[in-house]
Amino acid sequence: MNTLQFKTNIKCSGCVSAVTPFLNAKEDIEKWQVDTANPDKILTVEGENLDEDNVIEAVEKAGYQIEPLK
Repeated sequence: MNTLQFKTNIKCSGCVSAVTPFLNAKEDIEKWQVDTANPDKILTVEGENLDEDNVIEAVEKAGYQIEPLK
């Protein structure tokens, strides 16, 4: 299983709820979570054959900012 991490502006449970249908719709994502306690609001995504651009597209469609962690 591969893991990707991103810096986001998903800052509360309401924001997590808003992005949930967009991330859950992506077949390559098996599991994801947002650490809202972290100042960078880290989104961790796990799955097989993950496509970074696919994750970014889903979060941006939900109306949130996202950038890959280097």
